[in-house]
Amino acid sequence: MDLLDRLLDHARWATACLLDLSRDLTDAQLDQPFDVGHRTLRATFEHMIFNVEVWTAVMAGQPVDEQRDDRSLAALVDRHEHSYAAFAAFARRVRDERRLDDTFVDHFGGRMTFGGAIIHVVLHDAEHRSEALHILERLGVPDLPEVDHAL
Repeated sequence: MDLLDRLLDHARWATACLLDLSRDLTDAQLDQPFDVGHRTLRATFEHMIFNVEVWTAVMAGQPVDEQRDDRSLAALVDRHEHSYAAFAAFARRVRDERRLDDTFVDHFGGRMTFGGAIIHVVLHDAEHRSEALHILERLGVPDLPEVDHAL
């Protein structure tokens, strides 16, 4: 078992699982404010997905596309699928090329290793998934899954 593969596959699955659980929610529920995370479920998902897009682009030396007009759950699901596939492919390529300890200049102008940034993205989204689970619970969504890394 390769730990990076396991982390990447789990993170993609866990976020997709929570997005899928949200499909039957109304726009009012997706945008209902709470005192956690980015205040709403939709904003929390948007932040998580945008984070993956930004870090992938920055690590790859590409411009960040910040234009997002469609905030629908279907668009978020599509963005997650595409952005996480690109992130995972980049992470695996860097691993396979043995460049995890190589550095790049991040979006704050600091130097960071590729491995450090990859771990940051995975752990960042794990924290926000716990917030999304909390919001889903408060919205009364039944049968919430366990999305712990031990699975």
